[in-house]
Amino acid sequence: MFDRSRATDAGGRRLLVIADSDSYVKWGAALASTLPSSWRVQLVVLASPVQPSPTQLRHALAGTRFSAASARVVHLDDLDGLLDVFDPHAVLLSLRGPFVRVVAPLLERRANRPVLVSGFPGLTIPAVPKAVVYREQTDLIVLHSRREVREFRANAAELGLGTTFALATLPFLAGAPAEATDAAADAAPTPDVVSTAGVAPAASALPVDAPARTDLVFATQAKVPAAREDRVHLLGALAELARRRPDQRVVVKVRARRGEAQTHDETFDYADLMPEVDPPANLVVEDGPMAEKLATAVALVTVSSTAVLEAVALGLPALVIDDYGVSSAMINIVFEGSGLLGSTADLVDGRFRTADAAWLADNYFHAVQAADWVRRLESFVEARELVPLRRLPRRRDLSGGVLRSAFERRRMLGEHDRSLLGTLAWGVGVPARGAVRRVRRLRSRIVRGGAPDVVSQRRPGWTTETSADARRVPLDMAEV
Repeated sequence: MFDRSRATDAGGRRLLVIADSDSYVKWGAALASTLPSSWRVQLVVLASPVQPSPTQLRHALAGTRFSAASARVVHLDDLDGLLDVFDPHAVLLSLRGPFVRVVAPLLERRANRPVLVSGFPGLTIPAVPKAVVYREQTDLIVLHSRREVREFRANAAELGLGTTFALATLPFLAGAPAEATDAAADAAPTPDVVSTAGVAPAASALPVDAPARTDLVFATQAKVPAAREDRVHLLGALAELARRRPDQRVVVKVRARRGEAQTHDETFDYADLMPEVDPPANLVVEDGPMAEKLATAVALVTVSSTAVLEAVALGLPALVIDDYGVSSAMINIVFEGSGLLGSTADLVDGRFRTADAAWLADNYFHAVQAADWVRRLESFVEARELVPLRRLPRRRDLSGGVLRSAFERRRMLGEHDRSLLGTLAWGVGVPARGAVRRVRRLRSRIVRGGAPDVVSQRRPGWTTETSADARRVPLDMAEV
């Protein structure tokens, strides 16, 4: 039993982390681990179709204050009982956007409800308005760069929402220097960043003389590139790089193995595609914690992954592939101006890059003292200790009322939904949603005059064309 008399004692504050997928488990656990040691923290994983496997859970919690043994998997219906026992001052909803929309109302109806916090596990540029709508029933949204805070505040203002946003350092950047890159704002060089503010960084040759760091790591992303031929093309470049560097391993770092769930579905598995590029022995597919892979890495390549930020924090050269476009759909717009974008031709030739200091200062590498999420969280907790927090109304309700809410719950819980209403809503909602999507596609074709717009994508030696729809932000980007 907990001593209720400690409720107003800062040393007795409690945070409950509620997570769902592997990336959200990793982010929630890592963020909570940066709280002062006076906070007592517990982490649970909601039973759902995307819950991590035991191996994924162990990898996600590596380096945090949690262990796989201490992280319980709980059903959504059992959450009230857990809250009654642990009685948290705050709850971090480390969940995909639609799941926040399902869980937040359950917490809001509690007497003297806890402070509700949400956020994102990775890159959130461009800032999608729908991501704010999903999280409108939380008190605090944690972001990880000055640019993100600016863009999300603008979205909230346009939507008429009074959401509070806070700045944190991405918890995976533990290797980043304490005084990151604020000096870049004054266009002054800093030894903490390889490049110099105001000067375009040149490509750097791979350092191959460090015996402890020999691997070239490719950080995969489930969503991009989406097309099968693009993935085979990328694997082909990695295979050629491996052939040119037989003394180094080229590691395709995946988030999940066959049968394991991820935050996003992955249609084409890299391991399955590997035979198509006649891989040399030193081109391998591995899972495991990213920090573990970077410990032996000499450089990192990705299409779009927060792993590139981890590499930069460790002083490793990196490359963000732009062959398949730079767009919202590719989740790589944030890297414009970073100096990290390059082609698969650069990859094959080993031309990796260092990041521009001014870009770093505005994107994820602010000085430690600029982060204010703990202060803002504690302000909310202190206010709650004086007066119970008000309920946060759902201003932008989804059409469909109770049946729509039951449908959203079933969509998030899948077979873990025990409710009869959820079964009914699913039976009605799936065909209805399919019909709506068909109508939208038809309307889109009519607006475009029956012919899709095309946009060129850069590839060494050839060009592909894709529908303009690919430039739009995917609907589920707000779910990450």
